[in-house]
Amino acid sequence: MPNKVHCAHILIKAESEANAVLERLRKGEKFANIAKALSLCSSGKCGGDLGTFSRGKMVKEFEKTSFALRKGQISPIIKTKFGYHIIKRLE
Repeated sequence: MPNKVHCAHILIKAESEANAVLERLRKGEKFANIAKALSLCSSGKCGGDLGTFSRGKMVKEFEKTSFALRKGQISPIIKTKFGYHIIKRLE
């Protein structure tokens, strides 16, 4: 298990909108473009890039998913206290 990961995410408030975003990603739209247009997180302006982070830095659900992804893989929708996330492992 790695000690650090590099991920990007898209944060959406409503589950229905997160489902629509995930469908767009499955159809081939670029993750960074959708993040820039729709993410509620300030990282959206950087294509959702959160940089590299270590264990213990993110909320439990987000961390668990981030560390389980393979490079280039996009997560299912993850619900946290902040809203609904779609995560992409970059490195």
